[in-house]
Amino acid sequence: MKQNEKNAAVLNDLIEINNDRVTGYEKAAKETAQEDADLRSVFMEMADESRTYLGELKTLVQNAGEVPATDTTKRGKIYRIWMDLKSAITGHNRKAILASCEFGEDAAQRAYNAALEENELSADVRSVITEQRSCLKRSHDKIKRMRDTQPA
Repeated sequence: MKQNEKNAAVLNDLIEINNDRVTGYEKAAKETAQEDADLRSVFMEMADESRTYLGELKTLVQNAGEVPATDTTKRGKIYRIWMDLKSAITGHNRKAILASCEFGEDAAQRAYNAALEENELSADVRSVITEQRSCLKRSHDKIKRMRDTQPA
């Protein structure tokens, strides 16, 4: 596989993960209770963050002469079904919603770590992925801190 094709394949995986993230946070914001406007704001901020990453990743795929992915991952679809079941059982409480979001953030971290394990990435692609992973780690930690402060 040529370097441009390899770059595009790795980037398209990350595009799908960010599509999952946007969909997940929009769903979390929608399911958040009216009195939890602070959570809704954080969730929309996280969705916007991934929209920014999507723009960067899609540009890199196009620069490699390939077509950017447009879908979400199969794992993400399964995860959202699980979230629906879990929310039906646990209700829409803050801790449960934040725990589900943290689960999604963990998946994003794994995807970015796997992408950076690829040896054939160009320097510009590796740089963008590294920067996005760093920002996503801060978002993960924010969600985790918020979850940890919630009563059981």
